[in-house]
Amino acid sequence: MEGKQETKKGLLGKLKDVAEDKEHQIEVLGTFVRLGVVVWSGFIITMNYVELPMIKKAGNSDITFVASVFTGALATFGLTTGNKNGNGNKPVDCPMAKKKEE
Repeated sequence: MEGKQETKKGLLGKLKDVAEDKEHQIEVLGTFVRLGVVVWSGFIITMNYVELPMIKKAGNSDITFVASVFTGALATFGLTTGNKNGNGNKPVDCPMAKKKEE
């Protein structure tokens, strides 16, 4: 009886089986890296606003850079933040938008 030798494959081994050509492998890896950047920057932004009982805050911290990285990484997935509604021409009806117009 010929026995099949099954080896345990890790995540990278399974990805190589699914994506045979190098171009597709690089595309999948790039997607995971971008997703990692979104998760990391979202975590940093969230931790700036959440108070944990065992962790002391160092004071006010500037998260402008992390917020720009977060916005840029979201934009690579086609997600954008803005103050326009579905048609793209008319601004959203909110008090802050009205103050800027005046």
